[in-house]
Amino acid sequence: MPGEQASIRILKNTKIIALLTITLIGCGGRGQTLVPPGTNQADRYLFERATEEIEDRNWQSARIYFQQIIDGYPQSSLRPDAKLGVGDTYLGEDNSESLVMAVNEYREFLSFYPTSARADYAQYKIAMTHYAQMEVPERDQTETQAALQAFSVFFDNYPNSKLTQEVRSKWREARDRLSESSYLVGYFYFQKEWYPGAIPRFREVLEQDPDYSKIDAVYYHLAESLFKTEKSAEAIPYLDRLITEFPNSEYLEEAKARFDFLTSSNSR
Repeated sequence: MPGEQASIRILKNTKIIALLTITLIGCGGRGQTLVPPGTNQADRYLFERATEEIEDRNWQSARIYFQQIIDGYPQSSLRPDAKLGVGDTYLGEDNSESLVMAVNEYREFLSFYPTSARADYAQYKIAMTHYAQMEVPERDQTETQAALQAFSVFFDNYPNSKLTQEVRSKWREARDRLSESSYLVGYFYFQKEWYPGAIPRFREVLEQDPDYSKIDAVYYHLAESLFKTEKSAEAIPYLDRLITEFPNSEYLEEAKARFDFLTSSNSR
């Protein structure tokens, strides 16, 4: 019908116009402005709009506003924060391509503004790009190791940062992930009764991460592995620590039974 055909044409034209607008903006917004004529402090206007878009998780829209500041206002005091903002939008998108872009933005920030008061934030976010890509403990831990390395740079370079507590919490999660990976390999060998393979993995966790959240499990399975390989004297201290330090451990009763057995045997 003529009326329906006209409506379809209008809808199609509207979509085309919208697509052209998105395309122009998607090309970086260079050569055009997103600031209404007559706006005072145009850079701040753009920054406020970008911040609103980030709060709504509209990553691409936020990035366009931030990029306008970077490209169009080279003397703006907001330009460094806009650079970080671009990195945040890529990190927020959280996919393999965007995370590569994010880490590049943060590294460029540190290159351009090494003495900035927000350099610690940039280094933290570099670590978080790797943190976001960490695999489950049973899989490859390359990104976990990269995150831990980046966190270490943060601690070394910014010891007095106000972000330290937050960063340390994320570091602890990453460190636990790596320790869990080693522990699970040891536990796999333990279940297969191949104790010479299990023991080094459990010792590795104890040596590298004594604050691992499941250290009581490591104590118990290491002690059992040593017992099974006729190294009972070495097993006793680990059982003792488990009993003393973890009164609520799920391994407590088994540890006490094994400890009593070994100590009574040694006293004969």
